[in-house]
Amino acid sequence: MRNNRSTTPVWKAIAAALRAEISERRYLSGDKLPTEAHLSARFGVNRHTVRHALSHLVAEGLVRTRRGAGAFVAATPTDYPIGERVRFHENLLAAGRKPEKRILHIECRAATTGEARALAIEDGAPVCGCHGLSFADGAPIALFESVFPLDRVAGIDQHLTDTSSVTDALTRAGVADYTRASTRLTAVVADVTQALQLHLHEGDPLLRSTSVNVDAKGLPVEYGRTWFAGDRVTLTLET
Repeated sequence: MRNNRSTTPVWKAIAAALRAEISERRYLSGDKLPTEAHLSARFGVNRHTVRHALSHLVAEGLVRTRRGAGAFVAATPTDYPIGERVRFHENLLAAGRKPEKRILHIECRAATTGEARALAIEDGAPVCGCHGLSFADGAPIALFESVFPLDRVAGIDQHLTDTSSVTDALTRAGVADYTRASTRLTAVVADVTQALQLHLHEGDPLLRSTSVNVDAKGLPVEYGRTWFAGDRVTLTLET
């Protein structure tokens, strides 16, 4: 007979339930979570199992504990609107968070077939690829990869070296304004390197955004992919 019992550890299920409630803003930053006794009764487990789940959330940066006081929400998801104009720093400042971007790697290479199609350039044309991490209040919330057509935005590689802001780099390259032409959102899971960089666990949920930004003439100037930590960002669509 087939064994239909779940193989998910109970503590992981409890952590997932509390993470979802924090994401849904049932608890806000600074709010105290229910006591271990309350959670033990709610989930029908012993306190050791509850403690294991809370330790997992502490490691993720979502919860902090104080001896004798209990467990508290350390952070709630950052609201991140996606519309015609998406500006990282402005979005986070508007949400009351401190933004930071860290460039990990910049490379000049030939465009892949998919990149060439997205950027409306020849297959193998020169592009600049920029890889980095985005932070809110010091916590990593997303990995990003941006690809720029070098023939269209000459010198973008040097400008990205001088500034971590894509908007500033494009301005220096002669693109005074740009807008988002398309966005595609896909639910994925973190691989081992993504989990390491985002302080997650392998297999944790991510939301991948794939987009194309165009200049005032409608020509693509950036093809980007961003992997958001699923429980740290709430993406909202602007119309």
